[in-house]
Amino acid sequence: MHIDLSGKTALVTGSTAGIGHAIAKGLAATGADVVINGRGQAKVDAAIAAVAKVATGGKITGVAADVSTAEGCAKLVAALPDVDILINNTGIFEPKPFFDIPDEDWQRFFDVNVMSGVRLSRAYMPAMLKRNWGRIVFIASESALMIPKEMIHYGMTKTAQLSVSRGLAEMTRGTAVTVNAVLPGPTMSEGVQTFVADLARQNGQSESEAAANFVKQHRPGSLIQRFATVEEIANMVVYVSSKQASATNGAALRAEGGLLQTIA
Repeated sequence: MHIDLSGKTALVTGSTAGIGHAIAKGLAATGADVVINGRGQAKVDAAIAAVAKVATGGKITGVAADVSTAEGCAKLVAALPDVDILINNTGIFEPKPFFDIPDEDWQRFFDVNVMSGVRLSRAYMPAMLKRNWGRIVFIASESALMIPKEMIHYGMTKTAQLSVSRGLAEMTRGTAVTVNAVLPGPTMSEGVQTFVADLARQNGQSESEAAANFVKQHRPGSLIQRFATVEEIANMVVYVSSKQASATNGAALRAEGGLLQTIA
């Protein structure tokens, strides 16, 4: 299958690093015009240069804006009034005991992980419906369905993303616009690499040993028994963004290594 998104403009929020950066590269390799987003101009510029190296004809640009705020989303939309593909990737996570999570953290996680996608979907989806083509993808998590006791506030936001994505998909009935969610499992992004490196130092292990032990101890249900790569998650996102994925709508697509044991 050859995915060609030439002529389509894709915005990937939070794409200066991690899964978002891999998604931007994946979309650039299909010929799409890709717009990088992050909070700082220097990181956006560096990501543009990196993504441009794998682009196959599309333009690679960027907008520095903090999409966790209404003002940041408005700034982004003002700079980029229309897109064909919206990847709501921006997100944060932090292990913290439930009884130590203050109200401010609950609100911050909701603003970053949920409201960024709500605001941008509200801005970009009407034009997609009008021209009868578009793709919106929310990067959720297996934590949306298997709530981690060490990150209940994070799990809450990921479940909320599934509700928003499915609700928006209901609004596309009879059109060629699709809205889906992708559910990664433990993924070896830059932030996770730092976390694993810290574990390795604390336990006198190599990083590969620390990563393997973490999965065995904390995600024993994983069928692949390892962290996924950011590219493996990006592959799913690129597919669901493609013209070939026209019959996939309103779905929660798993890329979590088999952690979830339910079949539906």
